[in-house]
Amino acid sequence: MDTFDVPSIMRAIRAGAAEFLAKPVDPDELVRAVELALMQDSAVCRRRAALDRLRGRLALLTPREREVFPLVTSGLRNKQAAVRLGISEVTVQIHRSQIMRKMAASSFADLVRMGAQLHSTAG
Repeated sequence: MDTFDVPSIMRAIRAGAAEFLAKPVDPDELVRAVELALMQDSAVCRRRAALDRLRGRLALLTPREREVFPLVTSGLRNKQAAVRLGISEVTVQIHRSQIMRKMAASSFADLVRMGAQLHSTAG
C-alpha cells in the first residue's frame, strides 16, 4: 500500500482532488470515487447556474432598486430604509414591489434568501 506525503496531498487538494485511493486500487472503490466526484461536480454546477440566474436578475434592477434591495432584505423596515435613503416610505414600497417582480421572488422570504445568497458570494 502506498503512503502519501503531505506536499503531494496538498498539491492534489489545490488541484481539486475529491479523494485519495491507495494502490492497488480496488475497482469497485474507484467506480464509487468517480461516481461521488461526478455527483459533487454536478451539484457545484447546479449551484453556480442558480447563482448566475440570480445575478442576471439582479442586473435587471435599477441603481436605486439595488440600493433598496440589501436594506429591505437585511431586516430593515420600509420606514427605516426610507430614512436611510432619504426617500418616502411609499417609494421604498414601490421599489420593493419592483424588486420582488424582477427577482422573480414568490414571497418576501424567498427574496431574503436570494439576498443572502448574493451577499454570501459577493467579493
